[in-house]
Amino acid sequence: MAKRPQQRRRPPRPAGATAVARVAPPATAPDEPQRPRDTDTSTDADFDAPEPAGTPGPTATSGPATTPRPGASKSKPLLVADRISRTYGDRTVLAPVSFRLAPGRCLAVVGVNGSGKTTLLRLATGRDTPTTGSVTFAGEPVAEERLDVRARMAVVMDTGSHYPDLTVREHLQFVAAAHGVPDAAGWVQWALTDRALTSSADDLPSALSSGQRQALSLASALVRPRDLLVLDEPEQRLDPGARARLVDRIAAEKADGTAVLFATHDQDLALAVADRILVLQDGRVLHDGRTVDVARDLA
Repeated sequence: MAKRPQQRRRPPRPAGATAVARVAPPATAPDEPQRPRDTDTSTDADFDAPEPAGTPGPTATSGPATTPRPGASKSKPLLVADRISRTYGDRTVLAPVSFRLAPGRCLAVVGVNGSGKTTLLRLATGRDTPTTGSVTFAGEPVAEERLDVRARMAVVMDTGSHYPDLTVREHLQFVAAAHGVPDAAGWVQWALTDRALTSSADDLPSALSSGQRQALSLASALVRPRDLLVLDEPEQRLDPGARARLVDRIAAEKADGTAVLFATHDQDLALAVADRILVLQDGRVLHDGRTVDVARDLA
């Protein structure tokens, strides 16, 4: 993994900055709602406890430690979902579910297409409004209009949403500039190297493979400040090498104190990086618990 410029793990937030302009194209519409089941399941997945003794620290390639940013205390949950649900008319897309996610921890939401994974992520990031329940981030309500909250979230959900006339490098420069990142050029070069996009830096999105477009979406999140990283099926269209780099990246984010929430089809990816796994089926919780416990249930 490439070494970061200025010996930092993530771009610093400009002094006094609490909000940023939207720089990504609008989100796509949610998936077609699935037929609801008759049972109602809810869960309270609270896993903001510190890492157990003996947990390995950052690898030599993840860079030196940084000073925690204001508001990102590892002793308190950062993202809290309290019995959130989503219905469309009489169709339940997501039955009530609760969880808490602390800095430096990772929650994986696992399920097949139509299980409610993307809906949960949309509710957690303010892209959609829960039918019931609430979501808070650092104690503040999560909503689309809350620019101060959105400024602390890096969300990768719409892989195909790229500006057709900007090269890969220009995409990353645009995102970094919009967030006021110091040494934007250095961070852009690091992200290009980290996501193996250096040779394609001057290409347009239309010239990229599907895996490279996925890598560009993640790189766009890496060149901006963040306390929470949200990924929707980040393993899709990646070759084995790129998947290994994804595992390394999530581990490095956790080591830096970033909370990570991601949805995936890949149980192996969830088992490799998550502290807790929430398995959805037809919009309802099938399994929820610490990774070691869910792994035993799924075996």
